Amino acid sequence: MKIVDAYEELGSYRAAAALCGTTPKTVKRVIARRKAGRSTHRRAAVPQNTDGVSELIVERVRSSDGRISAKRLLPVARAAGYSGSERNFRRAVARAKAEWKGKRRIYRPWVPTPGEYLAIDWGVEAGVQIFCAVLVWSRYRFVRFATDQREDTTLRFLAECFEELGGVPAKVLADRMGCLKGGTVANVVVPNADYVRFATHYGFGPDFCEAADPESKGVVEALVGYAKRDLVIPAGGWSSVAEANVAAQAWGVEVNGQLHSEIAAVPAERLLRERALLRPLPSLRPPLRHGELRKVDRLATVRFGSARYSVPIALIGIRVEVAAHDGMVVIRHEDVEVARHAVVAPGEVALNDAHYGEQGARPTRAIRPRSSSEIAFLALGEVGEAFLRAAAAAGTARLAGELAEIVALEAAWGREVLSRAVERAVAFRRFKAADVRTILEAGTGVPTVTRSGADLALGLPTAPTRSLDAYALEAIR
Repeated sequence: MKIVDAYEELGSYRAAAALCGTTPKTVKRVIARRKAGRSTHRRAAVPQNTDGVSELIVERVRSSDGRISAKRLLPVARAAGYSGSERNFRRAVARAKAEWKGKRRIYRPWVPTPGEYLAIDWGVEAGVQIFCAVLVWSRYRFVRFATDQREDTTLRFLAECFEELGGVPAKVLADRMGCLKGGTVANVVVPNADYVRFATHYGFGPDFCEAADPESKGVVEALVGYAKRDLVIPAGGWSSVAEANVAAQAWGVEVNGQLHSEIAAVPAERLLRERALLRPLPSLRPPLRHGELRKVDRLATVRFGSARYSVPIALIGIRVEVAAHDGMVVIRHEDVEVARHAVVAPGEVALNDAHYGEQGARPTRAIRPRSSSEIAFLALGEVGEAFLRAAAAAGTARLAGELAEIVALEAAWGREVLSRAVERAVAFRRFKAADVRTILEAGTGVPTVTRSGADLALGLPTAPTRSLDAYALEAIR
């Protein structure tokens, strides 16, 4: 339009070209096209060899959040039918990225209100579960460690955080944790019943982030990473969760007492002002523990719900915390889970043999010999005990007399031979003195019972041997 206006005003191709900074030929071509009734603005779009893969480029740029490179995308485009040059393809990807950046999400800074939001999240580092919470306005940080991310653990840490803050915020913002979420309807998260009761008791509103949207809770995501880098990794591990939580408390005092770069203030000092706007803690609130306290009795069990549940014998006489959750009875000591049993009916007992170690074997009746014949027979050792128990189980008549007759055989045959005969009698379940006598009289001619695959010992005769020197030829003189 500038060229047309200049020509209409000056009436000369050369003068209009000098005024518009172009050539007289360009002015002449524009005026000619105008007189012919054609558009003077833009040429018709020229087809590009990347048009066939343009939708593919746009989709890959969008799904990768603008991070994919033309080099990585080119093989995919080649497979989709693109046959142009690499340089032309790079230009198409650059145009797609420029258009995507103009349409991508624009972030609006979150301006928090004092006493309004507490953001919580879980993290994992080196097998340690890290619970993190941030009071958004004052940036006061709370970190604790656990062995799991269960609902009771999360609510316990949340209650402990309220105690440390000295009040309750208006809302608690969490991601869509499975332990707190009861379901999702039309993208609206429904908290489970336990979380609703907990929130009602403390007087805050549960709030959940958008799905797959970590930006909406970046303030607590940053704390998770900070706790990993500055607390967990430098420590190199702890011997117990209780020790780790002591370190977490000391670390929280340290970082909350330092100047925060984002707010240019000390979080502990800002908390003093924000605490006046927090809701008061309920007067009747549960203690900060997992469940009911129970003392482990001499049987290494605790009584809960009129039933008994076993714990490791090392905890006998020590108080532990017992709680029921999702059909399971969870027993903890010093914030560490020591036992877990399925709920049993009142009057029943839930035992775990691993809790008793070697002492978990079933009890047996001790053998206490009284008569002289019993003492002499049991002097044979384990063979004598095995014979006595097996004979008693078989209901052998006149067992005391049979034992006395067997003991009398020792004088003639010796203890070692008699022990082997008694062992053979046990193997073939022959519990009479006459049977033992028959075995002794048979001597070594009877086969020896061995387990499958064992070496067969045969009493073969031995032949006399001579030295090789006896076969040497006489020296030739």
